[in-house]
Amino acid sequence: MNPLRYKAFRLIYSADQWRSRRVTPGGVAVVAGFALVGGLGLDSTQSLTYQIFTFLGSMLILAVAQGIRFRDRLSLSRSLPRFGTAGVPLSYRVTLTNHTAHWQRGLWLRETFADPRPSYRELRNTPEPGEEQRNRFDRSLGYYRWLWLIRRNQRATTQRVAVPPIPPRSQVEVMLTLRPYSRGAVHLTGATLMRPDLFGLFNGCQHLPLAQSLWILPHRYPLPLVQLAGGRRYQSGGVALASSVGESDEFMALRDYRPGDPLRKIHWKSWAKLDKPVVREDQDEFFVRHALILDTFQAEAYSQTLEEAIALAASFACSFQTQESLLDLMFVGLEAYCFTAGRGLGHTDQMLEILASVVACGDKPFSSLVPSVVERSDLLSGCICIFLQWDDDRQGLVQQLGALRIPTLVLVVAAAGQTAADFDTRVITAPTTRFQVVPLDNIAPTLLAL
Repeated sequence: MNPLRYKAFRLIYSADQWRSRRVTPGGVAVVAGFALVGGLGLDSTQSLTYQIFTFLGSMLILAVAQGIRFRDRLSLSRSLPRFGTAGVPLSYRVTLTNHTAHWQRGLWLRETFADPRPSYRELRNTPEPGEEQRNRFDRSLGYYRWLWLIRRNQRATTQRVAVPPIPPRSQVEVMLTLRPYSRGAVHLTGATLMRPDLFGLFNGCQHLPLAQSLWILPHRYPLPLVQLAGGRRYQSGGVALASSVGESDEFMALRDYRPGDPLRKIHWKSWAKLDKPVVREDQDEFFVRHALILDTFQAEAYSQTLEEAIALAASFACSFQTQESLLDLMFVGLEAYCFTAGRGLGHTDQMLEILASVVACGDKPFSSLVPSVVERSDLLSGCICIFLQWDDDRQGLVQQLGALRIPTLVLVVAAAGQTAADFDTRVITAPTTRFQVVPLDNIAPTLLAL
């Protein structure tokens, strides 16, 4: 990728954004007609088209002059939710306040996203999915890759909406719809108010700054009730970890009641004495704890396989009843991570937020994840492994889990059309281990059949 070409792409994007904000479809038609009659009317003695040229030119000058003058005292506020979901339209309310003494009419509102243009390094090192199927010229030029990266970085789109007339020193509410198409953080820097000129050719624009962000969570699939054969396991220091989930053995102390504590833990005599709810803590706890192992190891910075693997992990994170058990999400990004959701610890929405920010790990081997799993093997009642491929390292981890008699569900996200017959599963000998291939073209039905 040539640096000069990268700079040209940036300029083209800036020019296109300016045109989409400033020039209306009618304005595009007038500019095209202005250029056309300008070429036809070069010799004014042979043609009268120069009169049309002069007329169109005058319209454009007046339209631009009127649009440039648009500056009014208006302010903006949003009722933006904290989360959205990829593929699910999200509606929210925007309030516009008119601080002037006259009516504001004929306005349009359009959200402004943070600059989605990729860096030169990102453009050079991140190929577009399916880029190898494009012709040689398109691959060499890299413009389709540029467009794909802009869409990927922006993560969502909105349409401009008409603003109803705003009375003097009053406010109106407008409903906008955000359409997220990929997971991650969406950053809004403000909104642009547009008012077309008298001819409807050129928009006067005023930027209202208001920086806000929201997380777009991975899309999820419906899942049946997945039962793993494992039972409750002893947790060392279980009360501190599980907030009294499970079966207790030995009384340790009394403490104040916290929302979510089971009624059976309430110490009624202490409540009557202190006139506030008190619960008992027990030293030893036995409860169900599952591990959700997410494979993020691939050479590419982006792949549809990884995105669907993250969607599978999000689906399982939502399906587990964390009020009755704990769920450990384990993956490797810049380092090895383990996040636990369950009563008294993290919540499912926090786990989904973490999944929304997961990136591919291209500089570490899969074996770097294995120690985190083995260290917690004594605590685990079951394990769900979501793999991007089925090689020796991943087979070795499944064999270790089987040898430890941990019930394991192995899901391999595979290319379209692949089945279990395309994979060597002879290494799976433990009766508590289940193996399932999830092809990209048949994900939902495969999951419902688990």
